[in-house]
Amino acid sequence: MAKTARFVASLHFLVLYRHSRAFAATILASLALLVSAHAQECYSGSEIDGATRTSLEAAAQQFLNLSAQGDLATLKTNALPDVAGNFSGIEQVVVNNKALFAQNQLSETRVFVLDASNSKSTWQRADFYCGIYNSASRVGISIPNLPPARYALVIAKLTGKEPLTLTLILKDTGRNSWKLAGYYVRRNTIRDHDGEWFVTKARAYKEKGQLHNAWLYYLIAWELLAPVDFISTPPLDKLNDEIQASRPPDMPGTSAPLELTVGGKPVKVTELAAVTLGADMDLRLEYESATASNPVMAAQENAGAMKALLTKYPEFREAFASVIVRATDGLGHEYATITAMKDVK
Repeated sequence: MAKTARFVASLHFLVLYRHSRAFAATILASLALLVSAHAQECYSGSEIDGATRTSLEAAAQQFLNLSAQGDLATLKTNALPDVAGNFSGIEQVVVNNKALFAQNQLSETRVFVLDASNSKSTWQRADFYCGIYNSASRVGISIPNLPPARYALVIAKLTGKEPLTLTLILKDTGRNSWKLAGYYVRRNTIRDHDGEWFVTKARAYKEKGQLHNAWLYYLIAWELLAPVDFISTPPLDKLNDEIQASRPPDMPGTSAPLELTVGGKPVKVTELAAVTLGADMDLRLEYESATASNPVMAAQENAGAMKALLTKYPEFREAFASVIVRATDGLGHEYATITAMKDVK
């Protein structure tokens, strides 16, 4: 089949579900458009033959049904060996979302067939061009270290009280028989607010000079709007540019990561994220501490870290209901506390 001019985004492919604010921030930095002479074929819409589309939609429905039933054994049986051998991430996601799978209805399925079979060895990076370059519906995918084969990306929208997006990576094992190569779930709303609502809030915080609140709300918006982190579309590219322009210089993972002074000592912050526990938006702080294995000392240090954070960035009091602080020592010990924002003095 002849293909028209296409585009590509440099992205990352995962065979297991990962879902964290820190990971999203890392992915956002890599979503720049590139051009590659080694691109593979991507088929979508009417380019996909009827038999292939039918088999993929049936596979997606099967995996959705298994998820709603919590049938982990059958899911694992229908996964590729490397995925089945490291199944704990998918298992956790299925267990956490089983009730939502059962409540929601499949409303839309978007399918892309990714043909990377034109090689005798693993592709260092297989780039897929989906759609015409200037089309508003164009999609880019790039998968590093990809063995030659035919794959598919299936994005299933589930509507209901708490809508979800289930995205599957499937590998064709012959005659349109598909095995699970990746499994990703993302919520589409938080407290009945969708991604666009969080974008609007982020812009409002940015306008007020509250750059850290803006950054964290932007990351929430990204996870609600992007089905996965290895896909690029014109709206997502535009949002990515806006987010990157708003990134504070002292967030964890940057060249000048955030440090706090607690008890006269500097402590290294390893994570700062927005999370939801129940109905509220909460702020989670994680830092390295030699006292994480001592509950009494860790509780005192957590209280100090919480106070130091809000002293440095009082803007957080406006955007979050509580602060969750977790001390870790790198040896498997951790101690966490949660305090209502109004009670942090």
